[in-house]
Amino acid sequence: MKLIDLTFEPGRAPGGFLKTERKDICLKSPGVEYTGVVYEFTMSSMAGSYLDLPGHIAETADGRDAANYPLEKLYRRRAVVIRLDRTDDSGGVTATELADACQAEIRTGDALIVNALGNRQFYEISERSVFFERNAVEWIIAQKVELLVSDIYESRALAGVFYQLFQAGISTVCFPVNLDKLKVPEIKLTVMPLPVRGVTQIPCRVVAEI
Repeated sequence: MKLIDLTFEPGRAPGGFLKTERKDICLKSPGVEYTGVVYEFTMSSMAGSYLDLPGHIAETADGRDAANYPLEKLYRRRAVVIRLDRTDDSGGVTATELADACQAEIRTGDALIVNALGNRQFYEISERSVFFERNAVEWIIAQKVELLVSDIYESRALAGVFYQLFQAGISTVCFPVNLDKLKVPEIKLTVMPLPVRGVTQIPCRVVAEI
C-alpha cells in the first residue's frame, strides 16, 4: 500500500486565510509544573483543500453538513482517476476528452478524480483558465458519482458548474494537489474534514491509497 497526500497546505489557498495564535498556559500541581501549548484559529472555509457539500449553495442544500455527511462516503472509497495534460489558458475540457481518457469503469456511487492539468498544480495556471464545459459536467453527472475531486472546475464566466453538480447531489473537493502522482486508473480515497455541525464547506485532509 502506498499513501499519497493530496492536501494543499491550509493558509496558502487563493481567497482563503488562516491565522493561528499560540497561547502558553502554566500548569502546576504538587510535584509537577509545565507549560501547556494551545492554539486559537481564525480561518476561511477555503483555507486549503476543502470539501464542498451541496449546501455550499443555498438553493441546492440537501440537509447534509460536515457533521452528518455519512463517514462511509469519505473513507477509503473507490475513486476512478482521469488524467489529461491541459496547459495554462487552454480553455474548456469537454465530455469527449473525459470519456476518452477514462481507463476504468465508473460505478454508481464512486468518487471521480480529474487531473486535468497533468504535472501542473492548480495554482500554477491562470485562475479558471482551464475549466469544465457544460457537456463535461453533464457527462460527470451521468456517471452517477457522489464525489468529485478535481484541479479545475468553473470558468471565468461563472457558467454554473458547482450549481449543476450540487443539484445532482455531487459533493466536491477543491484545491487538491499532487494529482499527477496518481499513475493508476483507480485508487482508494479518504477525505477527512472535522465534523462541524451546520457547516457545508470545510477544510479537509485528502489522501489517496494505491
